[in-house]
Amino acid sequence: MDVKNVFHRLRQFDAYPKTLEDFRVKTFGGAAVTIVSAILMTVLFLSELNYYLTKEVIPELYVDNTRGEKLRINMDIIFPKMPCVFLSLDAMDVSGEHQLDVDLNIYRKRLDAKGNPIDEKEETIKLGEEDKDAAKLIKAKKEELDPNRCESCYGAESKELQCCNSCEDVREAYRRKGWAFNMATEIVQCNREGWSDKIDAQKGEGCQLFGYLEVNKVAGNFHFAPGKSFQQHHVHVHDLQPFIGDKFNMSHHIQQLSFGVEYPGMDNPLDRTLVTDRRGSTMYQYFIKVVPTTYTKLNGQTTRTNQYSVTKHEKQVSILSISGEQGLPGVFVLYELSPLMVKFTEKHRSFMHFLTGVCAIIGGVFTVAGLIDSFIYHSAKAIQKKIDLGKAL
Repeated sequence: MDVKNVFHRLRQFDAYPKTLEDFRVKTFGGAAVTIVSAILMTVLFLSELNYYLTKEVIPELYVDNTRGEKLRINMDIIFPKMPCVFLSLDAMDVSGEHQLDVDLNIYRKRLDAKGNPIDEKEETIKLGEEDKDAAKLIKAKKEELDPNRCESCYGAESKELQCCNSCEDVREAYRRKGWAFNMATEIVQCNREGWSDKIDAQKGEGCQLFGYLEVNKVAGNFHFAPGKSFQQHHVHVHDLQPFIGDKFNMSHHIQQLSFGVEYPGMDNPLDRTLVTDRRGSTMYQYFIKVVPTTYTKLNGQTTRTNQYSVTKHEKQVSILSISGEQGLPGVFVLYELSPLMVKFTEKHRSFMHFLTGVCAIIGGVFTVAGLIDSFIYHSAKAIQKKIDLGKAL
């Protein structure tokens, strides 16, 4: 068998037989279909290439078996109608741990009636500590007083706190006894420090609270509410006596509320939430389901964080129980953790899938374009034949 016979037999397997150039007809319609097809193939190819170059994020679900970790809560919330001196932030969890016994660093910024900052400097407040401005004022007053003095706690003395040399000491002594602090005008330390004047001076202002706190990784809650908090007979209580007669407006703007550090594509449902308290003295409750999440990047770096879903509820409450439901006005965030963990992993997309997609685009567009061109050509030919037949008759 010579070489010519081999090539002749191989030609029988040609699936793409060619017609002679003399039998090919080029039409305007065919040119238009070709141009449109080329543009469409280019656009689809670029789209497929862009999809291939992006990272693929694969989600997986696991049982969360992590233990002993802390949960970080980031917040940035504005209360346009609540002064900073009125607000307190407390946290507690099912393990029995309360915010009063744990260090909490947050920042407070006083806002005027239009929402503009009153002081450009930010004031750091730790739970259980005094206001910095008040501390400076107390320090100035103490310079004029006997440093070794032991002033009265007005019947609230205890083994741990026997002397109350400042208004804050008296309030703390009252808190430990579970007493309401409602006689500030009759307490020498508070009059000396202008405690009542400070409250009156901040009326009509707003407050921005931002920062973060770390809590145990168990179900719990934290809340923003007016009045200093204390424990009375194992019950969490807020002292609202100094603010009797005020109708608390708990309007708030949640600029950020997240549990853990951010990862690419993270979506926090409560971010940019704006709520207006039109009735006053309203309790806002946010029931949050926290889902532990890990995000692994292409370089192997893993971020441990959380995402969450939320359900909202609100009701008008009455502090004195004269009308409406009994309760405390404020913003309450109640969270619980899911036993399942979501794991996101970044991966490169498959090159073979990209190649298959490109072949499908080119072959599909080419085939469809051929059918359209054939339909146009034969339709035009049939119409022209009828026209010529009509002229002949």
